[in-house]
Amino acid sequence: MTRASLRRIYALIYRHTALYRHSWPRVVELAYWPVLEMLVWGLTTKYLMATATGGVAAMGVGVLLGGALLWEITLRAQMGMTFSFMEEIWSRNLGHISVSPLRPWELVAGLMGMSVLRLCVGITPAMLLAWLLYGFGIFSMGPVVVLFFVALALSGWAVALGVTALILRHGAGAEALAWSVVYGLTPFACVFYPLEALPWWVRPVAQALPLAHVFEGMRAALVHGSIAWGHIAAAFALAGFWLGAMALVFKAQFQGARVRGALLNIGE
Repeated sequence: MTRASLRRIYALIYRHTALYRHSWPRVVELAYWPVLEMLVWGLTTKYLMATATGGVAAMGVGVLLGGALLWEITLRAQMGMTFSFMEEIWSRNLGHISVSPLRPWELVAGLMGMSVLRLCVGITPAMLLAWLLYGFGIFSMGPVVVLFFVALALSGWAVALGVTALILRHGAGAEALAWSVVYGLTPFACVFYPLEALPWWVRPVAQALPLAHVFEGMRAALVHGSIAWGHIAAAFALAGFWLGAMALVFKAQFQGARVRGALLNIGE
């Protein structure tokens, strides 16, 4: 990566961070949904603790709150990248980007960088809230939680690239997918229940997604205190595969939109 490429990526990230410097509603919106989710799942967990006994209650605390927090990593990573791209559409800036020296992979790198910033701002208050109100620290799983974070962020970016490719292909009619696609993966992600809870004919779909392997690894760490290296390796392999595949789809759709001239009027 050349110094010129780094400058262009930094410029794109700076262009988006400038939107938040003087707009507190944008900053509040980043943390609003993660904090709300943590309040809801925290209260649900407290109710389960009051009605369950012994090990069942203790296991439920970690599994539910840990699942909610880690699932927010995927959501924030995907939405952070997708909405940064949509900001370019809404501001009619995508055409300017297409004729600038910024290359498609540099655009993707800048969107990923912005996604990381949005993710950190959004998820940190929820993590602090889980610790202060419910006594649950996500890092109680140990250093392996960092691997979970990375695998989930890669998965979120893969979904984001697929969504942005659909927006480039179908225009404003596909913008609603930015909110809905990742939620459609929730039943197969096994966030709050083990893989064995799914019907046998659905399990191959879940096993083809890195998300299910991450949450299986989370339960192994919280319930058994062990590291499920097999699930972690599968999560990274699948996340890399899907990210690479969606990157190729995004590149093809971006080049196609440029040839069609769609980058100038997309979103209208």
